[in-house]
Amino acid sequence: MPAATPAKAAFDLKSTAWTLTALRLQTADAAVLAAALDERFGDSPGLFDNDPLVIDLSPLRESDATVDFAALLPQLRRFQLHPIAAQGGSPAQMAAAAAAGLAEALDAAPAGAVPARADLPTVQHAVELREVVREVEVVKEVEVVKEVVREVPGPGGAPTLVVDKPLRSGQRVYARGADLVVLAVVSYGAEVIADGHIHVYAPLRGRAIAGARGDVNARIFSTCLEPQLVSVAGIYRTTEHPLPANVLGKPAQVRLEGEKIIVEPLGD
Repeated sequence: MPAATPAKAAFDLKSTAWTLTALRLQTADAAVLAAALDERFGDSPGLFDNDPLVIDLSPLRESDATVDFAALLPQLRRFQLHPIAAQGGSPAQMAAAAAAGLAEALDAAPAGAVPARADLPTVQHAVELREVVREVEVVKEVEVVKEVVREVPGPGGAPTLVVDKPLRSGQRVYARGADLVVLAVVSYGAEVIADGHIHVYAPLRGRAIAGARGDVNARIFSTCLEPQLVSVAGIYRTTEHPLPANVLGKPAQVRLEGEKIIVEPLGD
């Protein structure tokens, strides 16, 4: 009698790298926070797409202020931000976050992670957003279309991740410790992330995050720049500030100059 075929596992648990947005609260006043969110994102309803969000309570920890999560979480969801965790709060604040259904995230970003932006326009500096890369335990892996990703040697032996098929909305590729080269369109709603440079030899319409772990010398290059968002070392620019005509839809690069995003034509 043949041996029984072992049953296939119903699921796997894996550790993956996610790019998360961290919302650092500078006040626990729900009314001030609501006004700040409206001022910052009211004109950009499509900026986020149910992006996972960590609420950073570290500025409020010493005061042990009471955060009204029941009022705050719906305000965040209005802008298609999906709160999944909290970090940095006092024991009482973290207990309140857990009661609201939020997991506890690590308090510290990995070594070399980028600092928060200091120049975001907010009401009374009530909220501050930053891009960070964290290791989190997840049940479902980020969709990265593994069959179109390959690693090749780069200059000096540094790895380069190459994607040679289009990336659709909702897909995300992260080149950890490497540059990223994309040979096809990055559609609106897709996201490309690299610790080094990003090269897109096609229309770049989604989000591009270079220098994800703090490399201020990283750059983004595209033969057709039409991005939803570009970010270098945590400083970002969104479509609420339209690109000038000399770079929109044309070959261009994105780089940092101090703490300012510079977008300029390639070849100039």
